[in-house]
Amino acid sequence: MQTTTLSGLVLAAGAGARRGEPKALAHDGAWLRQAVELLLVGGCARVVVVLGASADEARELVPPDERVDTVVAADWADGLGASLRTGLAHASGDAVVVTLVDLPGTPVAVVGRVAAGAGRDTLRQAVFDGRPGHPVVVGADHWAALAATLGGDRGARPYLVAHGVEEVECIDLHHGEDVDGPPLTPPPPTPPAGA
Repeated sequence: MQTTTLSGLVLAAGAGARRGEPKALAHDGAWLRQAVELLLVGGCARVVVVLGASADEARELVPPDERVDTVVAADWADGLGASLRTGLAHASGDAVVVTLVDLPGTPVAVVGRVAAGAGRDTLRQAVFDGRPGHPVVVGADHWAALAATLGGDRGARPYLVAHGVEEVECIDLHHGEDVDGPPLTPPPPTPPAGA
């Protein structure tokens, strides 16, 4: 029986304008390391991290592991579609598991559920109470056709819907929401009574 080889993509190229820093740098790279670990533990033989904003600084935060490669999306500022297109050009194996850097806390069980039994013709997307999210699993038979549709900030969703994506409900495992706001800062100290 032939086994499927999965690779992983971590999309971490954005400038994080709403956050005020590239998300690849968040918490000294903790989100980046978590995303890579999620895919490795989830069964990916190789993980490609797609960088863009502050790429030199972010590259230093990627876990030193022979199974992990970094690439820079030259047109990362164009949006998510550009980053995904770059990542797909470096994917390998029978299917790729795609996640975002700003989903800290995603349990490996979500990857396991969405990627189970994936093959070259697979198109699956995690949904959370019906809301599309990540990870997304794209079989190798779709990589070239999907890449041809990507541009600017348009991601894979239109292609996935047009080609009958299988939606995999995961709300029982996680909320699936990305972290998009500014870094949490402690509230200012309360002034002493009577001040």
